[in-house]
Amino acid sequence: MIIANRRAVALAVLLFAAAPAIAQTPGVEIQNAWSRAAPAGRTGVVFLTIADHGAPDRLIGIASPDAEMAELHETTMDGGVMRMRPVAVLAVEAGKTVTLAPGGSHIMLMHLRRDLNEGDRVQVTLTFEKAGKITVDAAVVKAGGPAPR
Repeated sequence: MIIANRRAVALAVLLFAAAPAIAQTPGVEIQNAWSRAAPAGRTGVVFLTIADHGAPDRLIGIASPDAEMAELHETTMDGGVMRMRPVAVLAVEAGKTVTLAPGGSHIMLMHLRRDLNEGDRVQVTLTFEKAGKITVDAAVVKAGGPAPR
């Protein structure tokens, strides 16, 4: 009887401890992360797709050990001139995907700490308001090259 009660208590503790973690997992998934080759000291770029399989979320921060600074940027056309500007937050709707791609929104890696060579991988940590931190390794392709398949 005592052993059965201990098991029941242990199971209840495990379920209680796991409940908040399960409730707070909104289901954000990062897909198809890639970058282009760039020399150390210069600026790099990362493209990817964010899929939200749960509750709405917001991308609120970006970091990379391979760059002094990482920012989310968007590209706009202004009088026939393409311009980039930093964006503080990116909303991700539940059940939707957001694609960061050439000519649109992207991650800028400023002051690269190392060369990004074709075949390398560059690490980026995305911080979401609800999902928390998600770290991905982006495949580096040739400068000017297409996205990897």
